[in-house]
Amino acid sequence: MISMTTEAVGQLREFLQEQGTPDHALRVFVAPGGCSGLQYGMTIDEGADEGDEVIETEGVKVLVDNFSAMYLENAEIDYVSSLMGGGFTVSNPNAVAGCACGHSFDAGGNAGTAQGCGSGGSAAGRV
Repeated sequence: MISMTTEAVGQLREFLQEQGTPDHALRVFVAPGGCSGLQYGMTIDEGADEGDEVIETEGVKVLVDNFSAMYLENAEIDYVSSLMGGGFTVSNPNAVAGCACGHSFDAGGNAGTAQGCGSGGSAAGRV
C-alpha cells in the first residue's frame, strides 16, 4: 500500500506531539477535481473509519479510505523543506500525468473531472 519516508515519519510524529495529539493519524485521500482530474488531500484524524486501511510506521499511522486506496497503491509520502516552507508530498507511481501545481494528477481517464489550473480546485497535496 502506501509508505512513508523516514523524514515524513519524524515530521509527522513531531507535528502530532506539538498539537497534543500523539495518538492521531494522518489521513491521505484522493478526490475528483483539481487541474488534472484527481487531487490529493491530507488531514489529521482521530482514528480510522470502517473500511479504512491503517498503515503504521514507527508508531505513526496513515489512514486511507477504500476509494483512495486504489489510486495510492505503492505511493510514498515524503516531507520536503524549501525556501517557501515545508510540507508532506505524495510520490505516486499510478499517476500518468500531473499538473505543475503538484497537487493534482491523472491516473488515466480522469480528465473529465479536471478543473484547470487556477480554478480553485487544487488540493492540499502538501500539508
